[in-house]
Amino acid sequence: MSIKILIDMNLSPDWVPVLAGHGWPAVHWSTVGDPHAADRMIMDWAVANGYIVFTHDLDFGTMLALTYAKGPSVLQVRAEDVFPDHLEGIVIAALRQHEADLSSGALVVIDESKSRVRILPILGGIACA
Repeated sequence: MSIKILIDMNLSPDWVPVLAGHGWPAVHWSTVGDPHAADRMIMDWAVANGYIVFTHDLDFGTMLALTYAKGPSVLQVRAEDVFPDHLEGIVIAALRQHEADLSSGALVVIDESKSRVRILPILGGIACA
């Protein structure tokens, strides 16, 4: 079963066709929710609808850590240039590598050189990939 990806407002809607082209159903938050919604509302929507959250916002990982939540999974990109023409290969590789973890509950943080995974709920250490 493929994961479904909810793209946060801080990332371009251009990610939708990129992710779909690689086989992952994706929607941009602007098409399903209030663009000014609080992060908690986005997280709740993702859980209720079976999506992971793809974001550039550090607050999602913080919320997962502080609440010991088991979901939703979050794919967090940490880079200055977060457009698909720059990060597509890195994001797709991370999704392929960590899809099983994201399916079962994880925070995956990716940058231009590596990815790190924390299995949910976040209770301690970090596993590096």
